[in-house]
Amino acid sequence: MRLMNFVPGFQNTRGDWVGAVPKEHTRGIYLDSGNVLVMINGQRLNESSFGKASVYTPFIPVEIIERVEFIRGPGSALYGSNAFLGVMNVVTKKKDNELTLSIGEHGFAQAALSAVTELQNGISAYSNIALVKQRGERYFNGEVKDPLRSQFIELGLRNKRFDLNYRQSVNELNEFINLAGVSPNNRHKSENRSVSVVYHWLTDDEWNISSRLYKVVHEIDSAGLIAPAEVLPAGDFYVGPAWKSSDLNFVTDFAWQYNDATNVNFGIEISRAKQTEADINTSYFDYVLGDTYIVPDAYLGEIRTVTNYARFQPLKQDFNSSAAYTQIKHKYSDNLTFFIGARYDYVQDIDKKLSPRVAAIYNLNDEHTLKLQYGESFRTPVSNELNSNDDVTIGNSELKSESIKTTELVWHWQTDQNQIDVVLFNNDLSDFINLVPIDVIGSRFRFENEFSTSMQGVELNGNVTLTDESWFEFGYTQLFDEPFNPSFKRFAVAAWKQQIGELQVSLNANWRDTVDVPGIGVHFVQKAYVIFGSTFVWQPSSEHQWRIEAQNLLDKHYNVFDPRMPNGEVPAAGRQVRLSYSWKF
Repeated sequence: MRLMNFVPGFQNTRGDWVGAVPKEHTRGIYLDSGNVLVMINGQRLNESSFGKASVYTPFIPVEIIERVEFIRGPGSALYGSNAFLGVMNVVTKKKDNELTLSIGEHGFAQAALSAVTELQNGISAYSNIALVKQRGERYFNGEVKDPLRSQFIELGLRNKRFDLNYRQSVNELNEFINLAGVSPNNRHKSENRSVSVVYHWLTDDEWNISSRLYKVVHEIDSAGLIAPAEVLPAGDFYVGPAWKSSDLNFVTDFAWQYNDATNVNFGIEISRAKQTEADINTSYFDYVLGDTYIVPDAYLGEIRTVTNYARFQPLKQDFNSSAAYTQIKHKYSDNLTFFIGARYDYVQDIDKKLSPRVAAIYNLNDEHTLKLQYGESFRTPVSNELNSNDDVTIGNSELKSESIKTTELVWHWQTDQNQIDVVLFNNDLSDFINLVPIDVIGSRFRFENEFSTSMQGVELNGNVTLTDESWFEFGYTQLFDEPFNPSFKRFAVAAWKQQIGELQVSLNANWRDTVDVPGIGVHFVQKAYVIFGSTFVWQPSSEHQWRIEAQNLLDKHYNVFDPRMPNGEVPAAGRQVRLSYSWKF
């Protein structure tokens, strides 16, 4: 997820939710609701219980990734709900034979394997396997660490016609922060498993027709400290979800080359999503009364899973939806191209939305291009927002879908060796959902359609070739309005790479503006800062590579604001230096 920091308009930091999961800062919006659609190989990771991909998939090992595709701005015209402020698609390796072993600071160790084998009849078998563990750093005066355990397994068979795939991802983020509580006994384990098949019905000069069927199952087992034993009648009070949800999805896509000037893309999507389990993890429970009570007789002495918890049963909701979409690309002249498209989504018993998108691209000359684009997107509320009823959050069955209308003006300059993009954007936001405190001390929250507003800004990014062996990349984002939920109004990134024979050296920097938040009891201030990173890659041959990578090279200590924390502070990770060896076979 940290790759998002190098995309204009995007930042990614560690925050608090059901565990210290990554959170997105996207064009001035900093919320828990999953306004960026995250996919792996075209499969949605945003699901129906929390809606946020990072709750169930907080970590994806970089070593098994072939590339990451980003779409900035609204994408609901093609992808539906959650493709709200952007789309991120992680494409895993399918053609590599590579073994990577890594060690690093804070007990970091990793082994990653990508392999492909050619079978009969043009069929190839591929796999990606990664095991990661990290002991973690100490925080809060040494009280807790931030350990990580991760397992990623992907197995597949493919040829020109089909791709059959199985994927499993398991992540543990124990200790540290969970539900705003700091404790070495906090726990967070998330898992998702998927089976998918893609079949290409027809591929020729005129048509490309394919179908995708997949099922994903998400599970979470989490508990965070709500109140310590010092203020309670017996022991520490922990609570958290033991939930399971699933998504069965079918898509058929048609791409038609009508003539040399016109391409037509259209398709249908059917989804059957539901939350199948809604149990509770807790250290206090009265089995006679069937609820959590903070009294000595209800103290369990440990964190237990209570099944069929009555207050959570409304969370078991179906989210059945169907959609149809189309997009037309027409080259009007050598200099002018038009795009027009729309998608209609029907979410049973919740909402129905039409998401249009239109764009015009005009080539001023061989180097300069202008693009004007308008799009609308939406995000339907998920079961946690609609139906939750626990000691931290209260759902709201009257919630409406969030919606956004985005206008962008883009200038693109490109030569054989350099390119620069400047994007001016305006977002009109309606019915955004946020957690609103419902008690004086801010320990319980209710989901509300809290605000409608607008957000304007400019994004700048570019790539410059300095010499045949030296490159420079940069990006800058400036919001003209104050972010919703305090976040970074300005931020920038830069990266320099130099090739010196068999050695490649790179240095990157990520600058973030001051965040100043009065009125939360304790005044939160984090001054502007720069995080440096560097990489040294030595490749003595095409098969062997050694790599030293440093994140937060100067061990900068800083906090990120999170409105869920009593003082707003979530400490960021310190320096992480890692040594890796890769063998391509």
